Amino acid sequence: MTSENIVSQIRIVRGRKVIIDSDLAALFGVPTKRLNEQVKRNLDRFPGDFMFQLTQTEADFLRSQIATSSRPQGGRRFLPYVFTEHGTLMEANVLNNPIAIAVSIEIVRTFVQLRQTLLAHQELKRKVELLESKYDSQFRSIFDAIKQLMIPPESNRRLIGIRNNEEPD
Repeated sequence: MTSENIVSQIRIVRGRKVIIDSDLAALFGVPTKRLNEQVKRNLDRFPGDFMFQLTQTEADFLRSQIATSSRPQGGRRFLPYVFTEHGTLMEANVLNNPIAIAVSIEIVRTFVQLRQTLLAHQELKRKVELLESKYDSQFRSIFDAIKQLMIPPESNRRLIGIRNNEEPD
C-alpha cells in the first residue's frame, strides 16, 4: 500500500478530506457491508467529525464522477458513509485485523503528509511575499512568474458536497 494509492481515494466532501466507505473497505480488505456493520455496532466511536453519511445529491454527484453503477443496474441500496482521518483510524480499531491496522497507519501518514505539503506551500508563499516587499519593481516579473509556478495544477477531480457552509438536507 502506497501513499499514492491512498491519496487517490481521498475526496473533498463538505470541505473535509474523506475516504468513501467502499474505498476504505477495499483498502482494509473487508466487504463494505462488514465495515458499515462495525460502524453501526460502535456508533459512539464515530461522531460527526469522524464520519457522516452522504446526501442523495452528493452520492449522485460522486457516482457520476467515478462511474459507479446506479441502483437499477446493481448499485448500492444505501447512501455511502465517508470517513475523515480520525474516522479511518477508529474504523481500523473496531475492525481489529492486521491488514486494517497496517493500512490505517499508512492512511494517517498520508493525511499528515498532505498537511505538511500544504503548510510548506503556505510557508513558501509567505517567504515570496516577504522578498517581494523588500525589492523594488525591477523584480516584479520574477515574482509574478514565481507566483504562477506556485499555483497548484487543476485537478481532474471535482469537489463534491456543499461548499458554502450550508448543512445538507
